[in-house]
Amino acid sequence: MAKNKLPAADVTEDPHYHDTWTLLRKYRDVVWSLEVSVRQVRNRFRIDYGKTIEDFLESVYLAGADLSGTELEHQAKCIEQSHKMLCLVDSAVDLMRAKHKNGEEFYWLLYYAYLSPQQCENAGAILQSLESKGISISLRTYYVHRDEAIEVLSSILWGYTSQ
Repeated sequence: MAKNKLPAADVTEDPHYHDTWTLLRKYRDVVWSLEVSVRQVRNRFRIDYGKTIEDFLESVYLAGADLSGTELEHQAKCIEQSHKMLCLVDSAVDLMRAKHKNGEEFYWLLYYAYLSPQQCENAGAILQSLESKGISISLRTYYVHRDEAIEVLSSILWGYTSQ
């Protein structure tokens, strides 16, 4: 090992990065759940009230009704909280992509590994997808760069105190 070279972080075990790794692993599921929840609420409104959520809420506000403590308010807050979390992750990924010296490669690596709507079958499929973007790396390099990308994203999400 080089004199000043630190060993690569194992994102699956290192507590500093575990939250980011877990968040990325669950990203697709959260996006899916959020989309399903929003669709279900929208459909329920069309069935129950014969109008869109937006039209319903506008009429409720115009009538001066208070929705505090209702199931509707609870659902709206849950959906809003999940949406905000996804926006924070997306914003951090966008910042990494735009400003980090390896941002473009790290972006595509995280995209195919965790963020794309359809999960790649395995690491080989991720490497093929990266190749289509002009990023040709070995399997070993993929794992090293994946860990580095998660480390960078972690520092953006949680600050440098995570290191």
